[in-house]
Amino acid sequence: MKLIKYPERRDWPELLKRPALNTESLFDTVRTIIDKVKEEGDKAVREYEALFDKVTLQTIIVSPEEMEKGIASVSDELKSAISLAKRNIETFHSSQRFVGEKVSAANGVTCWQKAVGIEKVGLYIPGGTAPLFSTVLMLAVPAKLAGCKEIVLCTPPDKEGNVHPAILFAAWLAGVDKIFKVGGVQAIAAMAYGTETIPKVYKIFGPGNQYVTAAKQLVSLRDVAIDMPAGPSEVEVLADDSANPAFVAADLLSQAEHGVDSQAMLITTSEKLQTEVVAEIERQLANLPRKEIAEKSLNNSKLILVRDIEEALELTNAYAPEHLIIETRDYQKVAEDVVNAGSVFLGSLTPESAGDYASGTNHTLPTNGYAKAYSGVSLDSFIRKITFQEILPEGLRNIGPAIEEMAANEHLDAHKNAVTVRLNALKEMN
Repeated sequence: MKLIKYPERRDWPELLKRPALNTESLFDTVRTIIDKVKEEGDKAVREYEALFDKVTLQTIIVSPEEMEKGIASVSDELKSAISLAKRNIETFHSSQRFVGEKVSAANGVTCWQKAVGIEKVGLYIPGGTAPLFSTVLMLAVPAKLAGCKEIVLCTPPDKEGNVHPAILFAAWLAGVDKIFKVGGVQAIAAMAYGTETIPKVYKIFGPGNQYVTAAKQLVSLRDVAIDMPAGPSEVEVLADDSANPAFVAADLLSQAEHGVDSQAMLITTSEKLQTEVVAEIERQLANLPRKEIAEKSLNNSKLILVRDIEEALELTNAYAPEHLIIETRDYQKVAEDVVNAGSVFLGSLTPESAGDYASGTNHTLPTNGYAKAYSGVSLDSFIRKITFQEILPEGLRNIGPAIEEMAANEHLDAHKNAVTVRLNALKEMN
């Protein structure tokens, strides 16, 4: 990790750069795969599974027998942990239900909204170096709560053509309708356009590597919606001299083990903490099974010493981290000034891992600075809000002349006439 002390403001943009993610350079390769899946359906999907996942599939869909066998192989301890996480995620997301109220915008004019679940959604779950069964919960639980009628899931199989049992159990528990043994670009293309086996969906959710990210970007240009732009995962710890260096190091490493392009940042007002965290990272890193991945990730990571909390907050809001852990004496007060972050973890006993798994908040979050403009996945991500309006005679008399005036000045005479004919009809009735 790079140690930086009291950086000048002019150096902040360079300092806060993420690992480069140039998905545009992959567009030609990815477009070729998408086009072939679009044209050849299941045949192309099977060919790409053989090429990329090194597996020959007789069937793409997970059968009821495979589900039963996979679920039976999950330990009771893991089932219990996944069930606890599911309950907490369900509780938190249930609180986000939209209640539309009818509003009288003017006398005789009533407007309101109704929340409707997106009918068909597709969930992409990576299954490479770490099978993310927790992401199944983060996406399927709010989808079910939102009332989505069809929830399909794609995830890459192993070399024997099997899906990780914990993914199967989480999907069953959360109410996924169909599971397909398909990964990568071919999975995104199949959900975007549909094949003989995999249904077309209206919105695609879920993380993935740079090829999956590029595929989501391409299909979203005109054919299907996606959850958000996504890049490598990241965490920032904002800390003062009260922070526990072992906790801080553990949080930074928990992010670093995600992947070689992940980024972990410490912004601190304490030079002593900065030094102690370096020693703690070296000590803890030696015992990690994913040590090699974490080591490469730490090359993208920085420990930044600043003058005071105000500067730390300004730098944090400029960075807009996906995950932000605040370990300071007055963390509640500090948190009030956070305006750009995906999810915030307060105090020394709230690790980012809690949000990744079981606290109840969602771990599908904006990365790469998109937290300045995007929210993480929530119940709202799976619904649409349809507006309604009803105008009674007194309402049309109230706002009709204003509509006529505005339409005339925009030179849209048919718009004006749609009001005029009604106003004239009302006059004749009187």
